[in-house]
Amino acid sequence: MTADGSTQMMHWPADLLARDFRDARVLVTGSSRGIGAAVALALAELGARVAVHGRNETDHLRSLADRVDAAGGNKAVIVTGDFAVAAETRLAVDKAVSALGGLDILINNAGTMMGRHKAEDLSEATFNEILSLNAKSLLTACQAAFPALVASKAAAIVNTTSISARTGGSPGSLAYSGAKAFVSTATRSLAVEWAPKGIRVNAVSPGTIDTDFHQRYSSPEKLAATAAKLPLQRLGSAEDCVGAYLFLASRSLAGYITGQVIEVNGGALMP
Repeated sequence: MTADGSTQMMHWPADLLARDFRDARVLVTGSSRGIGAAVALALAELGARVAVHGRNETDHLRSLADRVDAAGGNKAVIVTGDFAVAAETRLAVDKAVSALGGLDILINNAGTMMGRHKAEDLSEATFNEILSLNAKSLLTACQAAFPALVASKAAAIVNTTSISARTGGSPGSLAYSGAKAFVSTATRSLAVEWAPKGIRVNAVSPGTIDTDFHQRYSSPEKLAATAAKLPLQRLGSAEDCVGAYLFLASRSLAGYITGQVIEVNGGALMP
């Protein structure tokens, strides 16, 4: 809106995303494989300077770093740490910020189900570990990144939640689903608190995505049955999720969007 109340036309250059992400400093946690790896690679291809993260420096993580190097010309930063441990989470974020010389975008993707556990058999130790990895680490990472994000002129956080945050998940995922519900709610809370600081906070909520996650925790029969029920008649891929992350991280496309959760699930859940 201009000073006289008229609407100013927006221009849409062909390289809009490249302009948004060129030399942007980005940390993608939990990016050794799956959705995190796909997002990290896409950002690198658009010219971002990317820090990739895994619990350990595995072949998957080193391979991703090599692909990031080749994709955009900026050398990848590798950070490691167990995000179930607060001290290791803070250290990983601090190392990424230091190596990148700041931080503009934080993609909080670290987390996993850690097996299926019947509610009646779920131990306190396992419950705490699942919450530490999937819920507590989100706050720890955001707190560690906060000073760098406040200093950025285009700060954005994109969290990874899950369709199970709303559906409750399938049997054996009580703790994981509850942790992801925390992520969805924390996304909105942080959006409110940090908007005055210039930090947008949103989330992507994947449905059943055909990655290592579901190959570990779901049988082929269960996945086939899920796909048959979906309106789009197929499971999602990691690449199917990338666009939502790029959209929410983009200051041109989503500069007036905060506190939102985008569902990426092939029609499984229609709010």
